[in-house]
Amino acid sequence: MKTLSVLLVAIALAIPVQPMRETKRPPLVGIDHVAFRTSDPMAARRFYGELLGFGGAVAGVVPGVKAGDTRPAGSSWLEFTINTRQRLMIQPGLAAGTDERLDHIALATSDLDAMATYLRDRGVAFDGPATGTACRSRGLRITDPDSHTIELVQESADVSFPAESASALSARLLHAGVTVRDEAAANAFYHDVLAMDEIWRGGADPAKTSWVNMRVPEGTDYLEYMLRDSPSSRRQLGVDHHVCLLVPDIQRAWEQVRQRTATARRDALEPPRIGRNLRWQLNLYDPDGTRVELMEPFTAK
Repeated sequence: MKTLSVLLVAIALAIPVQPMRETKRPPLVGIDHVAFRTSDPMAARRFYGELLGFGGAVAGVVPGVKAGDTRPAGSSWLEFTINTRQRLMIQPGLAAGTDERLDHIALATSDLDAMATYLRDRGVAFDGPATGTACRSRGLRITDPDSHTIELVQESADVSFPAESASALSARLLHAGVTVRDEAAANAFYHDVLAMDEIWRGGADPAKTSWVNMRVPEGTDYLEYMLRDSPSSRRQLGVDHHVCLLVPDIQRAWEQVRQRTATARRDALEPPRIGRNLRWQLNLYDPDGTRVELMEPFTAK
């Protein structure tokens, strides 16, 4: 018996052990849409539709509300088309004095079911895939380490084409900003799970990093960590939770913004400036204080 046992052990050791196969991550190709809340849908329509020039439409209704949610069930979203891939969603029902205006950021994958399997195998909790959502017919939702809602949706368009609106200042949403209190914790999700890579970091103070850009693995869109070591004020949240739109010519965009702004309010506009990344930028703010950054694609000469 002893000889048999030794023989069996020897045979077992001789058989190569096949490592467990890890679930392959499906492609993550870019930002599909970003959704903000507003207290004044008509004013929001003027800002996103008239000032920025995007074509808009009533997109759907909020199917229900959760405890503590200020959004009324059945309230309509406004959808503004940037290009054939990307949109901005504006949701009514923001209560007066509410600090948080960002509702969610949606990232696009080419295989939503495979993404659900991948996340499940990585131990990441999520809701969905759900159908009948207000902003997309089918998607799943994750809460990131800083309590932001990240939605994953399936996107069928491989290439972006400009929207039909000739008045649009931009045809590309390049990045969205999220506040981050713990960079390592954020990286454990965005880098380790979603495979996003850092492409740039900087700050207003050269001695301190305030912003980190994390690009999606199969695309060029990115999220911008807005690093914060203390709770943000309402105004700062509006600055931090922002979107960046590419424009080919910042001077041309500036002229159009001034033309579309009432004469009495033009002096309140912030003029373009060169940012720490050496690109021309122009900051605009919607009626609830959410920042929309216009930026040229190349560094200033």
